[in-house]
Amino acid sequence: MRLLVIHQNFPGQFGHLVKVWSTRHGWDVRALGRDFAPGLPGFEALTRYTLARQVSPTQHPYLKQMERATLQGQAAARAMLALRATGFSPDVILAHPGWGETLYAKEVFPQARLVHFCEWYYRPTGGDLGFDPEFPASFDDRARVCNWNALHTLNLTQCDAAVSPTEWQRLQHPEIFLPKIAVQHEGLDLERLGPDPGAWVQSPSGQVLRAGDPVITYVSRNLEPYRGFHVFMRALEAVQKVHSRCHALIVGGDGVSYGRGPTSFKSWREQLLSEVTLDPERTHFLGKLPYGDYLRVLQVSAAHAYLTYPFVLSWSLLEAMACGAPIVASRTPPVQEVLREGRGARLVAFSDVGALRDAMLALLEESGQGRRLGEDNIPAVAKYSLSAGLAGFDALLSGTRA
Repeated sequence: MRLLVIHQNFPGQFGHLVKVWSTRHGWDVRALGRDFAPGLPGFEALTRYTLARQVSPTQHPYLKQMERATLQGQAAARAMLALRATGFSPDVILAHPGWGETLYAKEVFPQARLVHFCEWYYRPTGGDLGFDPEFPASFDDRARVCNWNALHTLNLTQCDAAVSPTEWQRLQHPEIFLPKIAVQHEGLDLERLGPDPGAWVQSPSGQVLRAGDPVITYVSRNLEPYRGFHVFMRALEAVQKVHSRCHALIVGGDGVSYGRGPTSFKSWREQLLSEVTLDPERTHFLGKLPYGDYLRVLQVSAAHAYLTYPFVLSWSLLEAMACGAPIVASRTPPVQEVLREGRGARLVAFSDVGALRDAMLALLEESGQGRRLGEDNIPAVAKYSLSAGLAGFDALLSGTRA
């Protein structure tokens, strides 16, 4: 098997899959990623590419995404032409096409089976856009995402097969393409995940917090409204007024992964800290953590808050479930695919600060019941194992899975 894996931020979701595939006898695995892609330790067959130029500042705002995708596709195509010149011709290309890398892949390798990772298809209404009443969508916002979807539609017409990690994400795509899109999560290393009664975390101030302590946790790649950071911070303020001993461990960076940044502050963390009053001795911002440290945060949690717009489901929710963390989550469609009220979680309306406060307090005050509630989730994540993910993606590559 000759396999080419393409991801702007390689390895992205494909890390553990590439680790396995690249060690198989008879497999020749190559990868393409941007010049800033982190790469994969021990995997040396990554080719990096650079854009010829940036998007024109005079480009129509609705078309900037397509111009950026065209530049990305052009740069990736040039890298693929260089690979072809060395004699490499893939049997299969597996790609996250969301930034345009595969727009011209079939022109370079017309015989390759092209499998696309379909993470999201924007909707002017009914999805993430305009969901949060604090951030209403303008007409320009809705018009712009219509144009963004031109790229995603091209991707769906060009690929031979496609995959989404959850049914919710699959169902955002146009109905005509749904038969082409399989549902298959990439998989989690469940052997590394699980409850640990002896887990402990030391805060930046030196406070040691252990499993069984009244610890609230919140995790997001970046602390931002798409993941309900603003709602969480307001609820945390209310919890601290009632519960004098609880601590909060907050994991995430100050950048913006989705949506827009604040207009008058450097980060959403800075803005929310200007709006709420929290006890600095009990509120611990940990930034982005190494994976092992992050898992210990989940393992000491007595109340893990996960909030999200109707959008892509975070790996962190599944990892929290696998660690047996008692969960309070937003009652939004991506969450409801994996959690049910009273069966492993308490679900609240996304914007309901009072409900989130009450649910977190209940878990803190009923720690034994909360822990049992969290452990109910562990069997439910078995289908997200590495072996299940590998088997599903093997079938997609070979064409044996519809």
